[in-house]
Amino acid sequence: MMRMLRTAHAWAGAVLSLLLAVLGLSGALLVFEKDYLRLVMPEARMHASMASEDLGRAVSAIETRYEGEGLRYVVMPDHDFGLYEAVFHDGGAAYVTERGVVVDRWAKNGRIEDWLFDLHHHLLAGHTGELVSGAAGIAGLVLVVTGLVIVWPSLKSFAWRLWPRSAARRDLVATHRDLGVLFALPILMLTFTGVAMVYSGPVKSMLYAATMSGPSAAPERPTAGEGEIDWTAFFEASYSVYPEGAPRIAVLPQKPGAPAYLRLRQPMEWHQNGRTYVYMDPATRRVLSTVDAQGLSRGDRVFNALYPIHSSGVGGIVYKLATFLTGFALAMMGFVGAWSFLIREARARKRLAEKQRTLTASCPGS
Repeated sequence: MMRMLRTAHAWAGAVLSLLLAVLGLSGALLVFEKDYLRLVMPEARMHASMASEDLGRAVSAIETRYEGEGLRYVVMPDHDFGLYEAVFHDGGAAYVTERGVVVDRWAKNGRIEDWLFDLHHHLLAGHTGELVSGAAGIAGLVLVVTGLVIVWPSLKSFAWRLWPRSAARRDLVATHRDLGVLFALPILMLTFTGVAMVYSGPVKSMLYAATMSGPSAAPERPTAGEGEIDWTAFFEASYSVYPEGAPRIAVLPQKPGAPAYLRLRQPMEWHQNGRTYVYMDPATRRVLSTVDAQGLSRGDRVFNALYPIHSSGVGGIVYKLATFLTGFALAMMGFVGAWSFLIREARARKRLAEKQRTLTASCPGS
């Protein structure tokens, strides 16, 4: 039984090694996305005002500047990133300062961090790539569990080795084992939370059962008239409803009859962009409805915490470093595991060829 498990683990790992390595390494690099942007763009290190009039003026200027270019939504600055990000329907985006200066404008995947995000989430293949990465994540969960079962009898050989001592197969296997044991729990956690982002429906059902709470009541779908959005009034209204809520994303109406809305992050929310919503009618400039993230069911609140856990939105620099090392370890495990597998298969083929030559030599008349 154990031999069959080892064989299945080896073959499945070899097939998935490159994909899991790509997901692990790209995820590790994305942990420090904002740190990288602050390093290369001095404007990102500037402080931006969160006052209603300043937010409203900036968003209105962005909307006017990109009128007719398919502006979808605007991401607000925060305490450690001073730029607005305008995001377009075609996947492109722009970084804009509080004063309306465009720092950069790019098409889809036109910046390295944007390309890494698409690689990590969609494998550069849209929804199909997202489903593939989710399936790879599920397979990765199985590989971690079966790997722990396989190494358990030899756990006494564990060493704190993060890099192989040599290219010999025994050292590659030892490093693969040691990394797997050391990072098993964080890999399981980050892989599960990643799978949850792709297959949210089944995961939510599991969480509802685990927390003994059903889904939250479906939010109202308000209809709205058409008109120019008074963003300053909108931010003022959102602050009056949620005084401690930090505006995170301003979304323009997506179709006729749809409202504009703001996403806010309240103090108790882990999600970087918040799951609290305020909907506004551009025609009447009044608030139509709200969704309070803290009033959601237990299952939905737990689900909303999975993304910040996966993306290092909580925990500070210590958790960021742990997430980075976990992604790097997953990539290393994929590389050394595949390398050792190829060495084993090459040796097996060599032995088979030698055996066939021996049989041929012993039966010259055959």
